[in-house]
Amino acid sequence: MGYGARGPRRQDARRNRLAIIQAAADMMCAPGSPGLMPEIARRAGVGQATLYRHFPDRTALADAVIASELSRLEDCAGGPGPWPPFRDLLGQVLYAQVRMRSLVTLAYRMDTGTRERYERRIVVALTGPLRRAQERREVRGDLRAHDLALLFGMVEGVLRGDGDVATAQAAAHRSIELMLDGLFLGGAPAPGTDARDDRAARAPEPARPPATGSARA
Repeated sequence: MGYGARGPRRQDARRNRLAIIQAAADMMCAPGSPGLMPEIARRAGVGQATLYRHFPDRTALADAVIASELSRLEDCAGGPGPWPPFRDLLGQVLYAQVRMRSLVTLAYRMDTGTRERYERRIVVALTGPLRRAQERREVRGDLRAHDLALLFGMVEGVLRGDGDVATAQAAAHRSIELMLDGLFLGGAPAPGTDARDDRAARAPEPARPPATGSARA
């Protein structure tokens, strides 16, 4: 009757889709790699027709890769404990901006609403870990969840500065180190705050939308 044939086909389609997304993510981490569609298909072990059936263009593929990376972040940050240290988690997000430049560049070509949606998901995913770190006095108490978007923008600004790619990436890595060192104060209250100010700063607040025009993956 043929009804049972749909299951294996769906499984094959899902497996192909995941292989394409993984191949694209790997290529977008390679230095200077543009992530061309034929090469992605080759690395995924599928034909170009299969690739384009799943993803008609690079924008659709980039969207799928970003969604996959965000899901991994959300699982890591919001899943059952033990959770990774917030410094490590935030550092991974910031360093991913440097490592996955091809993907970030594609994200900048998308519409503003889509980019803001990506950034909101990152900020929301990091909000819980941030509050836990502040409760343990591991991070300065005046840091707000919506401030994280500022950090993403700072790294992006360094990456877009003058100089060759290697120089820009080295400067971005240095800026990330300085930012992390400034945020994590070994349990000390933020400069200029007393105990009451620090407790107020650590009170939970709703995540706010990020600034218009910035997005990370």
